[in-house]
Amino acid sequence: MTEPLIAVQHLGIGFPNNQVFKDLNFNIEQGDFLTVIGENGVGKTTLIRALLGMLKPTAGQIKYYPNKKAIKIGYVPQFRNLDQEYPLTIEDFVGLNLKGWQPWLSRAEHRQVATALAVTNLKKLRQRPLGMASGGEKQRAYLAQAIVQQPQLLILDESTASLDNEMKYELLDLVQNLNQTSNITVFFVTHDLPLAKQYAKHYLALKPGHQQFGNIADMSIEQLKEATNVNV
Repeated sequence: MTEPLIAVQHLGIGFPNNQVFKDLNFNIEQGDFLTVIGENGVGKTTLIRALLGMLKPTAGQIKYYPNKKAIKIGYVPQFRNLDQEYPLTIEDFVGLNLKGWQPWLSRAEHRQVATALAVTNLKKLRQRPLGMASGGEKQRAYLAQAIVQQPQLLILDESTASLDNEMKYELLDLVQNLNQTSNITVFFVTHDLPLAKQYAKHYLALKPGHQQFGNIADMSIEQLKEATNVNV
């Protein structure tokens, strides 16, 4: 049996008067498209913070293979409607995830930025001020910034929550292509069950006091609703 990319073993995370997780177990396999589904407040973002090392578990462990330093992680946040006066172009914004500002990027890093822009269909828009971009273009810019360092794991934290349906599917089509063609492992946190059902391979369903993990193809939308308390 091959080792997973990340193994979550008997994980517990608690705060005073609030036990978020208890004895949580699941693996993130290399090349998987795993969705974490559940209603707001169930601990999805807490789990992301633990995976990123921003939050220390109170029980159990998170094991990284071969080790944590060897795994590059890209992160796409929830939609952020930046001010129209935001000064950076889309190209400059993507480059921030390398050394920062364009004049200091090497030729190789410029090629990385160009590749990320091409993959996310932003090449023709690279000189557009990010503040003037549409909502879908901004979120694709966050995706491009997340993948510019060619991560093994891509985390999307409710990244489609504020987008309209067309933009949601456009963004997830890009993510699915990265998963299938570049073998990037995807960890997609959402409460959108139809979206999760369409794109994910495995699911981790969370609701207070209960966790369920499995192949999403084996689950109907109604069964996912029951497992999460989420209303479609």
